[in-house]
Amino acid sequence: MNTNQLIIMSTILIGAIGLSASSNVDRQLTTNAQGHVLTNINAWSADGQWLAYDVRTGDSFNGSRIEQVNVRTGEVRHIYTAVNGAMCGVVTCHPIEPLVIFIHGPEHPSPDWEYSFVHRRGAVVDTRRPGVARPLDAMNYAPPFVAGALRGGSHVHVFSPDGSWVSFTYEDAVLARLDADLSAPKHEPNQRNVGVAVPSGPVQVSQSHRRSHDGDWFSVLVTRTVGHPQPGSDEISKAFEEGWVGRDGYVRADGTRQRRALAFQGLVTAPNGRQHAEVFIVDLSDDLTRAGGTPLEGTPTTLPAPPLGVKQRRLTFTADRKFPGVAQSPRHWLRTSPDGTQIGFLMPDESGIVQLWTVSPLGGAPRQVTRNETDIASAFTWSADGRWASHIMDGSVCVTEMTNGRTQRLTAKGNAAEAPLPSACVFSPDGREIAYMRAVGADSERFTQIFVVTLP
Repeated sequence: MNTNQLIIMSTILIGAIGLSASSNVDRQLTTNAQGHVLTNINAWSADGQWLAYDVRTGDSFNGSRIEQVNVRTGEVRHIYTAVNGAMCGVVTCHPIEPLVIFIHGPEHPSPDWEYSFVHRRGAVVDTRRPGVARPLDAMNYAPPFVAGALRGGSHVHVFSPDGSWVSFTYEDAVLARLDADLSAPKHEPNQRNVGVAVPSGPVQVSQSHRRSHDGDWFSVLVTRTVGHPQPGSDEISKAFEEGWVGRDGYVRADGTRQRRALAFQGLVTAPNGRQHAEVFIVDLSDDLTRAGGTPLEGTPTTLPAPPLGVKQRRLTFTADRKFPGVAQSPRHWLRTSPDGTQIGFLMPDESGIVQLWTVSPLGGAPRQVTRNETDIASAFTWSADGRWASHIMDGSVCVTEMTNGRTQRLTAKGNAAEAPLPSACVFSPDGREIAYMRAVGADSERFTQIFVVTLP
């Protein structure tokens, strides 16, 4: 069947659960001979009418435009085009306002300053004023360092559920240069960490480095890593793939509310010396502009430090399992239930099949949600009512009911060439539709296109 046609597909329950009589419609939204790439969270506009995407092709960061497509009419609008050799991508939407945020690479790239993990930043565009990008984070690549500015590259920027803060992952250019210099003084290594930007800017930096620039928001790191974690300890060498906890945080054991927190994967070292990822949480203080005894801005040999009152905790302990740790394939970000009581993650079961699990932000034993015979193959998102999780599995877009773990197909099983891509699978704000991607075309003319499927 031509992929530009509407495709009526049966909803099929996975495994031995049986068949459903319901049917639903799968619609292709984009058709241009270019890539169309959704981010795995917040791809929908606040009103649910538009999907934002970038135009990368393949696995490279090579897109120069941010666009959006109207889910009802198919209208395409250009939001932003990078200039002067810069690239942009990985766009997400504000949950309330008509804003988008994305990664922006360096303009006028040079051999010593090309796009990389340590050479990128966040940019914000109001879709009512397309083409005008504001800098999220200030970057300060040489002393004197300034509180609220970073010194490297930020990545996958996601607004908090109330739209007031932004989370991201980060790597440090100052320490990366020292890592590459065998004669460098003793220093902390460059390691991936999680950061947060708050609207307490603007932040102005000195022009001691030609690539330094000001930013509109005040940015800090909120996680702590160490160069060589003690085996069996809660120390981590990497903090990554974070997600906001709940619409309004979570309720602590004493009944009070932690208003803002991020769940993330932390890379620990097991007693046997092997590394694996565990679920961590970081509770955020209401004021992230106050230093906690070490400089927020970092030093020439140390990372920027978390603010006063920020607390990092480990939630899972899986070193003794047959297949320890949060699954690293598929790559996924931790996502939580809207009420903040459950943090979702992927982990192999005792047979090595990647299943969906949850753990409380208070800790305790993880709960295995799914018991499917096939790996979950993509990142997942949670529906607004907390009932469903969406993901790719066994060549189909699927949903899992979170109370009983039953998984349903929403699209027919496709062969390897036609199956949904194992990446984004994003619920609409009202929970009625799911956006995802397929590769469309023949041979060398295949491009990633955006589809939407409606829940029955």
